[in-house]
Amino acid sequence: MRVHYPRTPHLPWSPGATPDDVRAGDLAGFAGREVVVTEKLDGENTTLYPDGLHARSLDSAHHPSRAWVKALHGRIARRIPAGMRVCGENLYARHSIAYRDLDSWFYLFSVWDGDHCLDWDATVPFARRLGVPVPAVLWRGVFDERRLRALRLDAERQEGYVVRTADGFGRDEFAHRVAKWVRPGHVRTDEHWMLGPVVENGLSPAAALWQARSGATPDPAALLDAVGMTPGDLPDIGGGRGDEAALERAEAVVAEVSARLDLLGRSGDERLAGLLAGLFHDADRARLMPRLVTSLGVSAARRVADLVGSYPRLYRPFPDEARRAGLTRLAGTADVGVLHAVAAAALTGRDDAEAAEAREQAGWSELHADEAGLLAESPLEPLRAGLRRALAGGPGAVTDRDVLDRCWAEAREAYAAGRIATPEEAVALTWRWRTGAFPRLVVMTGPAGSGKSTLARGLAGVDAVVSLDDLREARGSRADQRANPEILRDGLRRLGALLADGATVVWDATALNRHQRSLVHAVAERYDALTTHAVMLVPGDLLARRNADRAHPVPPDVLAAQLRRFSPPYPGEAHRTWYAGPDGRVEDVAGAIDDAIPADTRSGRADQ
Repeated sequence: MRVHYPRTPHLPWSPGATPDDVRAGDLAGFAGREVVVTEKLDGENTTLYPDGLHARSLDSAHHPSRAWVKALHGRIARRIPAGMRVCGENLYARHSIAYRDLDSWFYLFSVWDGDHCLDWDATVPFARRLGVPVPAVLWRGVFDERRLRALRLDAERQEGYVVRTADGFGRDEFAHRVAKWVRPGHVRTDEHWMLGPVVENGLSPAAALWQARSGATPDPAALLDAVGMTPGDLPDIGGGRGDEAALERAEAVVAEVSARLDLLGRSGDERLAGLLAGLFHDADRARLMPRLVTSLGVSAARRVADLVGSYPRLYRPFPDEARRAGLTRLAGTADVGVLHAVAAAALTGRDDAEAAEAREQAGWSELHADEAGLLAESPLEPLRAGLRRALAGGPGAVTDRDVLDRCWAEAREAYAAGRIATPEEAVALTWRWRTGAFPRLVVMTGPAGSGKSTLARGLAGVDAVVSLDDLREARGSRADQRANPEILRDGLRRLGALLADGATVVWDATALNRHQRSLVHAVAERYDALTTHAVMLVPGDLLARRNADRAHPVPPDVLAAQLRRFSPPYPGEAHRTWYAGPDGRVEDVAGAIDDAIPADTRSGRADQ
């Protein structure tokens, strides 16, 4: 059944309302509720169903401006569940505002399940799975008319804003849960946009990323541009010299990855990560990860880099009896289906004996993964969700985040080892940790100037910080590296004593590689501590600038050596992992019982 999108009432202070427009009679439907304020985009209201689409009018005829969104619908329709519809703005054609840097020609603003509009926090991930963006969020909080009246927009570039309740609502509540503000004199053209020639709005380089997410044929050159790189960067990230041959090979690999991801049915962020991993399949993971942060954000950057670093593991001979456990552990690092797609595609065009052996091993691995049900999206999610419901709900609910994450980490490893198979067995397994009677350790990892000390100072509930720099300073100089072995032994002794007392401790040192971290982990394991890696992902050029401004800069050659040695930990090397970007805020988590960012890790300025 086709459904007409309701008319959105104007807020009382909206200057763009005309006599024919609907006005909000009162704002009682917003009072005391959390609202989300998004930019109102100047396009054509469009609704997409699993089996069709229409503009605001149910019988809207064809128009050239609708050709692109019809092609988009062809790519994403199969991912819209039966009985649901998505509503958004078709921005292909210029109306009254000439957009120059859109991320897409379609922005999704609501998802409907029958007559119920989903809440905003369900709408955003739904849109990302489809591979389409949502409008920019201008403000979020409990409804405050004064705050909304104070919002200032650029009337030359922005049509207005839309206010909606963060919670979902029924169609019969729409007029009381959604309202808009429109700039004065919004229509500034002499004739209706549909009566003149179609003029495309402009796209930003990031549009290539959304095209890839939505299932379009990937354009490697455009993807490179979107992440701020050129074809010459491809081998350079791996330590070589860029040339046209590198781009040609990357194009072949990306095309093969794309075909395999289509067979797997991957979309959204997982599809983009696989395509970029194919593009950068020869890259050095440690150098790639921070370099992608600026353009992709922390979460996507680390997922791409983890795929790049992990897929060669599938080429190695592995005992068949241990494959399921190994692949299950890999599922905590990356999407196993995407990982195998990248591994197979990376061998494109190679017919030497080494490639043949790698292809055979990857093929066996894929067969075992399929048999174990690990090629599906999020294969561990039923276990995680079941354990979360059991522990965090009902009488005796566990509320301590550390305890919940510890229980999930132990259950995950037991599942990989084949000791448990169901959430009920996971609950029984984790009884010993549910009291929370264990010490906690946060291991900072990152080069000098990446923000480790700043993040450490902002963590709540920390009993002590063991800082190797502070231990050096106590001996006379933070820069004196001559006594490093003794300083390290002293630090590990202090750490052991604190953990033995059940303390929550931060290990503040560079911890650049697995060997350095293993010394700290050995102490943590001795005292059964919950271990968290806090990984700082900051591009090298920014680190160099920060280092020059520090009160205690390290010599440039020392920083360069740290960058060469830096090997960020993979998920699973600790019970859980936090990833922080250049601003010092944790923006991504791995190994936790849910995907929420811990509140006490969100503040801080990465300047130390």
